[in-house]
Amino acid sequence: MRVSIKLKFSLFLAVLLILAVSVLSYVVLRGVERNQQAQTEGYLNQHIKTVNLRVKQTFYTGTRLEPQVFMSQRGRGLAVELAGFTGLEVTLYDAKGLQVGTSVQSDPAPGNQEVKDALSYALQNKIAYQSKGDSMLYLAPLQGPEEQMGVVQLHYSLKSNQAFLSTLQNLFLTTGAAVLILSFIIGYLYFNRAVAAIRRLKQAAEEIQHADYIPAPPIKRKDELGELAQGIYFMSREIESNIAAKDEEQRKLQLAIQKLQALEQQQKQYIGNISHEFKTPLTSIKAYVDLLNMYDDDPKLLLEAKVSIAKETQRLYEMVEKVLQLTALEKYDFESQAEVLEVSESLRDICGRMSGKAERYGNTIQLDVKPAQIWIDKESFMHIFINLLDNAIKYNVPNGTIHIHNEIRDHRVWITIRDTGIGIPQESRDKIFEPFYTVNRDRSRQSGGTGLGLSLVRNLVEKQNGTISLLDLEGEGSAFQLSFPIRA
Repeated sequence: MRVSIKLKFSLFLAVLLILAVSVLSYVVLRGVERNQQAQTEGYLNQHIKTVNLRVKQTFYTGTRLEPQVFMSQRGRGLAVELAGFTGLEVTLYDAKGLQVGTSVQSDPAPGNQEVKDALSYALQNKIAYQSKGDSMLYLAPLQGPEEQMGVVQLHYSLKSNQAFLSTLQNLFLTTGAAVLILSFIIGYLYFNRAVAAIRRLKQAAEEIQHADYIPAPPIKRKDELGELAQGIYFMSREIESNIAAKDEEQRKLQLAIQKLQALEQQQKQYIGNISHEFKTPLTSIKAYVDLLNMYDDDPKLLLEAKVSIAKETQRLYEMVEKVLQLTALEKYDFESQAEVLEVSESLRDICGRMSGKAERYGNTIQLDVKPAQIWIDKESFMHIFINLLDNAIKYNVPNGTIHIHNEIRDHRVWITIRDTGIGIPQESRDKIFEPFYTVNRDRSRQSGGTGLGLSLVRNLVEKQNGTISLLDLEGEGSAFQLSFPIRA
């Protein structure tokens, strides 16, 4: 919730005034209360001296008695007599704490615990007093000829003191409230002028923020706000004078950055395509060479290897020719030549090329395809599925299987490649098509993966008006589903 600075200043002033009046009232009232207490104690102390003097006079005149006997016989009369001298109600106790006389009509019950505590303290030759309500009990020792012979208790009324404190407190409340209200009104009006100036400065800053530069200082004052207004005006002029040159500079820099980014992207794509295009046939050739080293006396394998190596060698030769042409033309893209392609035959051909690598890894490729024709670039189709098969082999488990299946629906050919490999974690499913991203870096390093395969596959699929997606599987392994428009 937005609160005006004017209201904040006024509330701060009000809180400050309330605090000042409250502290002042508390200090004054506490001082008056302590002064009243000191005066009361001095007043009662004088009466205690008078009481002790009168008791001693009575004790030494007439027949001499023991202090305890004297207190029990003369206590009642002494209490009434002392009440007349002091003008206060008096109660006398002997050295054992027993009441021997009182002038009080409604004296506190002897069993009152508070009176007992005060009396026990006074019997130790000490002064004790206790305030309760509008009265005070003041207990002081009565000195005998040799030791304390009892306690005198004076009943003192606090009504006048309390009335004075109440009057003083009401005066502080009334005066403080009047001062608070008056000060709040004056402060609110004063801060209103300052806040109006601050509001104009804020409005000028917002105009500059929206490129609406101010023609003059927003306010004219001979204080810090006036200096701030001059600074805002100077800032507005400087921004307005330099903004055109900076915009032109930014436009040129942006254009240069776009060109550099486009060039960098083309170079990255060019290098990635070259690497994968060369790596795929070389992988197939190397797999057959390894098989020949292990089974060099197998005529069937020898014939199959010769045919496959010849195909891959021819493909390498064609790619070298294409790279040389691209270098001469300073291009960073492969030409796409669409033609009619029989899906089942092409997939069998691709599986035949990759069977050597599958056997070396101990995997089996299962092909379940139906005849279907699509309009696509043959080289792109081969590159797509060789990369997918290569990944399915590299990231499979020993004695694993790779199943390829296709079907026709909704005027499209749907091709599914499923393996029994290590699978793709849930947290990596949204990233596998990003360039250079690998799920298992250690295994990718061992198999020579760079993380560009699936990214290039997706780009090639989309250029051929196809789709590719990662399916959700129950259990281990992973499955990719691709679709291409069927030939009309």
